[in-house]
Amino acid sequence: MFDKLHEECGVFGIFGHPEAAKLAYLGLYALQHRGQESAGIASGDGERVHFHRAMGQVAEIFTNARLERLRGSLAIGHTRYSTTGSSALSNAQPLIVDCNKGTLAIGHNGNLVNAVEIRARLENQGSIFQTTSDTEVILHLLARAREPHLPGALGEALNQVEGAYSLVLLTPDSLYAIRDPRGFRPLAMGLLPSPLPGQPQAVVFASETCAFDLIGAAHVRDVAPGEWVRVTKDGIETRRFAPALPPRHCIFEHVYFSRPDSVVFGRSVQESREMMGRLLARQAPVPADLVVPVPDSGVSAAIGFSAESGLPFRFGLIRNHYVGRTFIEPSQQIRDFGVKLKLNPVRSLLEGQRVILVDDSIVRGTTSRKIVRMIREAGAREVHLRISCPPTISPCYYGVDTPSKGELIAANQSVEQIREFVGADSLAYLSIENLHAAAGDSAVSRFCTACYTGDYPTEVPEPALIAIRQA
Repeated sequence: MFDKLHEECGVFGIFGHPEAAKLAYLGLYALQHRGQESAGIASGDGERVHFHRAMGQVAEIFTNARLERLRGSLAIGHTRYSTTGSSALSNAQPLIVDCNKGTLAIGHNGNLVNAVEIRARLENQGSIFQTTSDTEVILHLLARAREPHLPGALGEALNQVEGAYSLVLLTPDSLYAIRDPRGFRPLAMGLLPSPLPGQPQAVVFASETCAFDLIGAAHVRDVAPGEWVRVTKDGIETRRFAPALPPRHCIFEHVYFSRPDSVVFGRSVQESREMMGRLLARQAPVPADLVVPVPDSGVSAAIGFSAESGLPFRFGLIRNHYVGRTFIEPSQQIRDFGVKLKLNPVRSLLEGQRVILVDDSIVRGTTSRKIVRMIREAGAREVHLRISCPPTISPCYYGVDTPSKGELIAANQSVEQIREFVGADSLAYLSIENLHAAAGDSAVSRFCTACYTGDYPTEVPEPALIAIRQA
């Protein structure tokens, strides 16, 4: 298995369209790369909330018959990879509750760093939790809020939590999109022309703008940090439930998570990644014959590296796109079988060549080692590894499933030691300064780079207090 950082989650919301659930399905399909563990959709018909969720991928879960049962002109969707909370159907989202604020469905991208403490306090006061997800903490806080109506209760509840959250929340007749005061996770807002003459445009929200492209919606703006946007039949209302704090957008959205055809935090992801490659070529040039990306994570940066260095770009590794989550492994041991199942070298391109291999990150180092060895065995004369981000030295507590510090190779070994471990002739990482520059950062940083610096923008509890993470 590849030792990559895992995606977090993807959220989608739509209000004012007769086929809301089907468009939510398409939105989740576009966001599938953000989580492949479970998915769900909840819809509202003005009186009731309907929902369906299951383990698996979007196309496996939703049939036409299931989507037809999700009635109404508003819907939210969620695709998940567990960060806080175990991998189980009970943690699949949207979570649905009936409480004193009505019927609520909620989808969450992010992670609350103080969820464990809040949960313990609420349980001591008699609250009963049905899941191990930190998202349920928000629902309990909403139900216990002194404010009788949902708009006021949102401010009361959300000002008690700390960390990353981009939320879509649905009632039978309204839709909310909400972003934490630091804006850790992206949440975009768009408009979709109504199929019915004389009707207002549908309002849509998504973790990434690539979901808008699929359904033909126009990106209008991002939900601002510390803001909720409510959409009802009466129109769009916005409110600041908390003052915006210094922005700390997740830099890894531009390094790896987001699709390159998305605009995230106001910038084209493809543009950022190509610039990472260009700056890496300036920072760490090396005599070579060709630039080869690790598919698909290193492709955009390799394009930039090739353009800047003048070296030819070649797909020297071919990815098998049809590998499922299960496969039959031969009883006879085959070295590096997992990597070979997904990648295969093109010997005719690599043989006798000095290869610059470009990837977006090294986490544990085991996969990079196998890929370098595979390229050497295909006949490459030299293999120079270039990584389009700085060394990952710290775990993330804001919605990215990362190994512990002890498992992160860069937290425990020098660059030279890592080079020796992976077996490359040379190894270079993009500097933190060039990473900021590639993502279009100004002199005052707007990104969270805690995974590269260990400088967390919030107080982080002891690791033992962090909610259960997937084994």
